[in-house]
Amino acid sequence: MDTLVWHDQPPRPLRSPILVAAFEGLFDVGGAATGAIEALRLHDPIALGAIDPDPFFDFSERRPEARITETGKRVIDWPENRVDCLLLPGQDRDLVLMQGVEPHLLWRTFADDIVEIVDHLDVAMVVTLGAMIAEVPHTRPPTITGSTADAELAEVLRLDQPTYEGPTGVIGVVLERLESAGVPAVSLRAGVPHYVSGSPNPKASRALLERFERVTGLPTRWSSLDDESRAWELRVNEAMDGDDDITQYVRRLEQRFDARTAASLPNADDLAAEFQRFLRQHGDD
Repeated sequence: MDTLVWHDQPPRPLRSPILVAAFEGLFDVGGAATGAIEALRLHDPIALGAIDPDPFFDFSERRPEARITETGKRVIDWPENRVDCLLLPGQDRDLVLMQGVEPHLLWRTFADDIVEIVDHLDVAMVVTLGAMIAEVPHTRPPTITGSTADAELAEVLRLDQPTYEGPTGVIGVVLERLESAGVPAVSLRAGVPHYVSGSPNPKASRALLERFERVTGLPTRWSSLDDESRAWELRVNEAMDGDDDITQYVRRLEQRFDARTAASLPNADDLAAEFQRFLRQHGDD
């Protein structure tokens, strides 16, 4: 069964695109990762295709939703894993966006579909976005950690190499499959305050986009989330107002955070330039 369905082709050949992917599920706390892709999709993406949900989901666990259109027609919305492209005028590269839902079944087949997307669109590199619960304060910039199994790329981008062992999500399976196929891949993960992990977190989405732009040099318009981020932080502050225990706890988190982040980050221009050199060399090879 062909589970990858193409609806259209890009209006022009994509220029060494980078695929950015995020999946709702275990590693999307506060919807931060999928929220980052959703923010990118506000800038006129072009729909290319999707992965057929039928073989990948247990619909008794995640039920499709029925809705009625303005014309009175019944429509069923199924769990979606969609593929779009975002053309970037004035840049050397374009973006491929993949946003969706972590499937219940056939993870290896799902990962193979992503490798097929990479091959079909001649993707130069994949960046997965995620978000996890962390002991961080909501009043500080969200922490972003990154890793890659490629030793050269890890050195170029000042990233760690994976050390985690244990139960994984579909992103872990996808990354292993990409590594086996020789596709450069990076994982970026935001730390979300555990005491406000249930609500949408635009501040963490903003931080993921900012770090992605810092690394790649490609524009993400992360500042478009400034107002939402400030409003989110204000709502959390108002919810804490009058609760001395949580206020003191957040202050302790702030002190620990400030001590850990005293060292300066590498220059963004330097990172982007080194990243571009790496991809050009990889393309030549």
